[in-house]
Amino acid sequence: MFVDSHAHLDGKQFQADREQVIARAREAGVETIIAIGNGDGPPTLDCGIQLASKYDFLYATVGIHPHEAKLADEAALAELERLAENPKVIAWGEIGLDYFYDHSPRDTQQQVFIRQMELARAAKLPIVIHCRPSNNSDDAWQDCLNLIGTHWRPSGLGGILHCFTGNWSHASRGLDMGFMISFAGNVTFPKAEQIRDAAKQVPSDRMLIETDCPYLAPVPHRGKRNEPAFVKETARQIGELRGQSGEEIGQQTSANFYRFFSLPQTANSI
Repeated sequence: MFVDSHAHLDGKQFQADREQVIARAREAGVETIIAIGNGDGPPTLDCGIQLASKYDFLYATVGIHPHEAKLADEAALAELERLAENPKVIAWGEIGLDYFYDHSPRDTQQQVFIRQMELARAAKLPIVIHCRPSNNSDDAWQDCLNLIGTHWRPSGLGGILHCFTGNWSHASRGLDMGFMISFAGNVTFPKAEQIRDAAKQVPSDRMLIETDCPYLAPVPHRGKRNEPAFVKETARQIGELRGQSGEEIGQQTSANFYRFFSLPQTANSI
């Protein structure tokens, strides 16, 4: 009934009970999870693949997060090229720009973002975008969408604007360039009116849901460790916004996920 399209299950937060977390997700109706393969940057870029190899219903990504862009040397990029050939890898990411923390210089983030788009294009994989602007600004959104328009849109491969936090104009530009818009638990936060406004307007066949766990646990779990089972709360909130049930949102976004990635939906039925 549900797909968690973005989960960081490799993190130390799940070290003690990862198998139980995954079992709870299945019990809650989560039939597929994408294990994001950023890890802590090089040399942990295979973390998503390691998890996906253990479970038929897990898929993986590979990529260097903008936080670790300064670590993206030629050896790391060559390793990503190799890892991208794994059959469980269905996307490249998360990649993009983060001007909020600036853990890597912005020019470095941009250069590494462009390079990874080139590699993803060669690998014929869609990309998963992380975009976080500085406070009270849309600087990262403007740069990110401009770079996508120049360096990625011509590929026709599209991707996911993950954990969407922008406004409707940003979502609309992403949609025009072939992207799915994915909403996380922060759509339930009291001050997230901008996100909810976008969630009302995104076409039903272009929407995904995710947890971004262990971060951004939705209401009523806010402040706790997030986990894939909680994705149904995001579906519930979006359903309320759109006059549908959480189950209907779960079914629609699941169908969207399988269609976008050309995956068989029946393979992971619970």
